[in-house]
Amino acid sequence: MILKEVYRESVQRLAQASVAEPEIEAALLLGHVLGFSRSQFFLAMEQEIPPPQLSHFQALLSRRLLREPLAYITGEQEFWSLPFKVSPKVLIPRPETEELLEKIFAAVRQDGLPPGPVLDLGVGSGAITVVLARELADRQVFGVDLSWEALGVARENIGFHQVQSRVFLLNGNWLTAMGQERRFALVVSNPPYIATTVKDGLQPEVRDFEPHGALFAGVDGLADIRALAAQVHPVMLSGGLFCMEIGADQQEAVLKIFSSFPEYDRVQVHFDLAGLPRIFQARRR
Repeated sequence: MILKEVYRESVQRLAQASVAEPEIEAALLLGHVLGFSRSQFFLAMEQEIPPPQLSHFQALLSRRLLREPLAYITGEQEFWSLPFKVSPKVLIPRPETEELLEKIFAAVRQDGLPPGPVLDLGVGSGAITVVLARELADRQVFGVDLSWEALGVARENIGFHQVQSRVFLLNGNWLTAMGQERRFALVVSNPPYIATTVKDGLQPEVRDFEPHGALFAGVDGLADIRALAAQVHPVMLSGGLFCMEIGADQQEAVLKIFSSFPEYDRVQVHFDLAGLPRIFQARRR
């Protein structure tokens, strides 16, 4: 079959399956199978697809029609304009988390940080860890995750991006993996913050395929955020910065939780590009 015919048919099938942006998804999936960049793909519309590659594409398309995320099918997701390996053992990095990092680096440029290492709580794929190590090239970066499988994925990404000499991974539940003698200038987290009560209303890609341990945090979505509020300040340097991603409906609750701890000051929430309160920030007194 000719590429443009396969593309047109796959767009129709994806749209019928209620997949968002079916044109983009079909192009990305076909490009993955054929080894084409986006520009190469659209220049090759009149080419015939060899039968083995067509069969492979149809198998992958069938998975996407069942709403398996494209990133899990291709095994890769772009983040911070960098490629990252992903698997069903880790969350798929999202644009909202890039905005978290942008706010962090803006705060660092404006107010600076005390001398000391950086900590990423909930490493997942290692996307945040790698970006922190690349952008804050004079600092050691520690990463903690409860999942050994996630740490394995993160280790591959850290090695691929060649920051392994300054990154140290630990297995544990939040700060239980960290000795109290170490202090950090910056602590970052994208914790679970989805309420279990809204699980059934989530997109199938999220609800049925992404790891629940990295998504859900009790009936109100705040269980892990409460734990972080209590555990983070003892390991922060004076004047250190703590930033994390939160749910768009959690601003008031998160501000109340952290304001109850006198160890934090300059407690605030930033809005993302969609105008939603998604990025929490606080300093250690």
